[in-house]
Amino acid sequence: MSLLRLACVLTLAGWIGGLAVLGGVAAPTIFRVLEAHDPVGGRTTAGLVFGEIFQKFAHLSWGFGALLLALLGARAALGPRPRRFGVRMWTVTAMLAASLATSFFLAPRITAIRNSTSGPVASLPDDDPRKGEYARLHAASNGLMLLTILAGIGLIWVEMKDH
Repeated sequence: MSLLRLACVLTLAGWIGGLAVLGGVAAPTIFRVLEAHDPVGGRTTAGLVFGEIFQKFAHLSWGFGALLLALLGARAALGPRPRRFGVRMWTVTAMLAASLATSFFLAPRITAIRNSTSGPVASLPDDDPRKGEYARLHAASNGLMLLTILAGIGLIWVEMKDH
């Protein structure tokens, strides 16, 4: 049973750690370097690069979510049911749903807006509805990522407290 708990913690660490590195290290670095290298088109290129990286990680997120659900189910089936089992399952399901919503709903709309402009979205006039929509979608994506990270940290804490 402790091996399954360890697998849960490691899976959560991979998922949450990956999101934290993407949002806190990779994205700012990619944008800073590419904008410094090409002040005119660097921001657009950075968005394309980070979008591709994020989409590749999304596939890993789905695997992490599916693996966590399976590990929790195995723990419930093989031994004493983990405390707050239902809450844990629903939390992982919500984290997975956030990843799927970002990939299949938010990201395509963000990409469509980016593709509809000849330059960076930031260069659009403030009254252009695409600029506002882009900002809302980007904020929603960041919010879902932050909620996933916080939920994952909470699950790690619960796993570490479980006996």
